[in-house]
Amino acid sequence: VTPTTAFRIGEHRDDPLAMYLEDVFTLPTNLAGVPGLAFPVGFDRQDLPIGMQLMAPHFQEEILFSVAHLYQQHTRWHLHTPALA
Repeated sequence: VTPTTAFRIGEHRDDPLAMYLEDVFTLPTNLAGVPGLAFPVGFDRQDLPIGMQLMAPHFQEEILFSVAHLYQQHTRWHLHTPALA
């Protein structure tokens, strides 16, 4: 849902534009008023989570739930727990 994986706490504290751009991909769903669903789809090389956001037509939430459920049935990413440092 964001253009990058997680950034360090406080990393964008002095850069409001960078912080805004971290949320830029959530805006189209909200502005269009359509249902959206974000769910985990893997991890990067630093073991930070990567997510996917899907959008559906108005009042078609069941499509999102079905696609995410199918993805979860065919992968194991939702079971991975990253090491905490």
